[in-house]
Amino acid sequence: MSMSPNIAALAAPLADPARARMVTLLMDGRARTVTELGAAVGLTKASASEHATKLLEARLVKAERQGRHKYLTLASAEVARLIEAMMALAGAGAAYLPQTGSRVGPSPGASIGPRDPALREARLCYNHLAGALGVQVYQSLSSRGYLAHAPGGLELTQAGRAFCLEFGLAEGELAPAAGAQRAPLCRDCLDWSERQSHLGGRLGRLLLQRFEARGWLRRQPDSRALIVTPEGRRALAVAFPRSALAFASFDQSPALPA
Repeated sequence: MSMSPNIAALAAPLADPARARMVTLLMDGRARTVTELGAAVGLTKASASEHATKLLEARLVKAERQGRHKYLTLASAEVARLIEAMMALAGAGAAYLPQTGSRVGPSPGASIGPRDPALREARLCYNHLAGALGVQVYQSLSSRGYLAHAPGGLELTQAGRAFCLEFGLAEGELAPAAGAQRAPLCRDCLDWSERQSHLGGRLGRLLLQRFEARGWLRRQPDSRALIVTPEGRRALAVAFPRSALAFASFDQSPALPA
């Protein structure tokens, strides 16, 4: 008997379009009631409750009760990372029917990711920045030697630590993870629309918090899209300049509006 992880058991709850849509809605990091999720997906309250139960049983979401309401959120940053990667692969990958060899899914050259320009430029990926702007931040940090790939994963270099401290992050926030429950400081996260990495982990979350605190980015109700303010557009271009070398091979990526 195989001792490999049961991938099928994890993936099965997401095979239903309604449940897949429910977890996608939770990718903005906001908590929602079962009723709210059902309304957004077009389900009755009873049907939404059944779908939510399956997601809870699969430990893809978690529930927290406040008063009369039970709120659902994604179970962890790892689940959010899985959903984002699946969205990227589903949009780019060409699936084939094994019996016929027929191709299903997007054709070569088809548009990938969200159609909404605002979502493509800057959006929430659970608790960090995604989209073209998120990839720009990641590439800018990497091209300047602030991020480096090591055997243990993505790491913040000494020069990167100095940059983060100058940017306003505290030394304690950049401390190594303590215990298995703490998220890693830096993590690659495959971007849904850009098909390149943006920055996840605690550093991704901390930077997004600073961008919002400085008024560079603003959240929108009921949307993953982030508003890039005029001040933010200028400031982000200075703090995280695009690297010609880093972006030379990505001519298909949409440029940020001037």
